[in-house]
Amino acid sequence: MKLLFTISTILLLGINCNAQKVFSVQYANQADIKVFVVDYENQADLKVYKVKYQNQAGKNDGKWFFTEYANQADKKLFFVEYQNQADLKIFFVDYENQAGWRNKSKQHLLY
Repeated sequence: MKLLFTISTILLLGINCNAQKVFSVQYANQADIKVFVVDYENQADLKVYKVKYQNQAGKNDGKWFFTEYANQADKKLFFVEYQNQADLKIFFVDYENQAGWRNKSKQHLLY
């Protein structure tokens, strides 16, 4: 029973960390998601706050940690040049409490 509890706890902790460790790739065909950074908050699907440490990354709530290597990331991103090429539009915010989804219909992209 104790082993089952330990395994389920590890699995749940792993699920909570998904999709917020990201890596920026050089080519579109390497990416899981194509992202465009908008100029204004009201144009974004997701407001993103860049955290300094990996353990601060959220659980699909807009708190992103950019990894140094692609294999450390849950999602690989390619930043596109034009808005119409993007799967997801983001806006970088200055404070952690501003992060979050504006368009929840796109939330599935980061699971």
